[in-house]
Amino acid sequence: MKYFTQDEWNIATRFLFLSMTLTVIKQDLINMQQASPFKISEPYITLLQRMEQLASAEKAELQHMMKQKQLHVRVLPHTPEDAFTPYLFTCQGKEVKRNFYNPAIRRKVMLMLEELLEQRLEQSHSDPAQMMSML
Repeated sequence: MKYFTQDEWNIATRFLFLSMTLTVIKQDLINMQQASPFKISEPYITLLQRMEQLASAEKAELQHMMKQKQLHVRVLPHTPEDAFTPYLFTCQGKEVKRNFYNPAIRRKVMLMLEELLEQRLEQSHSDPAQMMSML
């Protein structure tokens, strides 16, 4: 990016997509709690809640880094029918407008969900006590 270092860009975009991923997780939790397609939904709800905790913790770290680097991200006005969503990235007074293709956003959020799921599963495999609590 013209005004951003690679590190600043990585932090800002990770924050953006992680925020979207958290929104998806929260919506999935609501749907799961209201009308679960599973006969036994508790393990899935617990998994989503723990993924939400992981994502929230990382988002808080990213927010701290963004504050230190004076980074901001915001969505610009657009219509839902648009194929692209515009975002404004600001770093130390310099602005960069970037359009993201909506199917690419969806793909990135899906990848982040998979990443959080893998992190959660790795945590449970490394801690046998957590595995037993899930049983």
